[in-house]
Amino acid sequence: MRGVKVGRALFYCRAQESDTNLPGVRLYPWAMSSERIPVNQWTDPRHVRGLRGEETAAAFLQSLGWYIEAHRFRLGRHDVDLIIRKDPIIAFVEVKTRSSQAFGAPLEAVGWRKQGAVARVAQVWRARFGRPWDVYRFDLVGLTADPGGGQAIEHVEDAWRLGGWK
Repeated sequence: MRGVKVGRALFYCRAQESDTNLPGVRLYPWAMSSERIPVNQWTDPRHVRGLRGEETAAAFLQSLGWYIEAHRFRLGRHDVDLIIRKDPIIAFVEVKTRSSQAFGAPLEAVGWRKQGAVARVAQVWRARFGRPWDVYRFDLVGLTADPGGGQAIEHVEDAWRLGGWK
């Protein structure tokens, strides 16, 4: 096991099987609480809706030829919903799921604070698992329930950039 230095903290990573329905996806529990509640015991419908949205987004991206590197890669209380690869491109994906657009579109919910949090977690992933020839970007996927019972999916590639990243 190898440690990664982030600020003053040293984190260790051990991959374990994810508790989602995504085949071949591994979860990296960084600095997670030992009191983690299994997904099948979640009671808040917003959390369940978010997880189902992430699974739908993962299936959508896989259908476009992307390989899922990680799901819910965590650093403390922050995470990146999906990390996907289509050589040599690595995309850090934030997924937003809404039951309606009454309070705005899903993609409007990702402001500069959330972008910064995703970027910090992405830097840790990049330091630990990145390869010298990889090219990085940040994507957004928004899912909104439609009246017919399905979901409308909007994928924004290269949604924002960080200075100094290739």
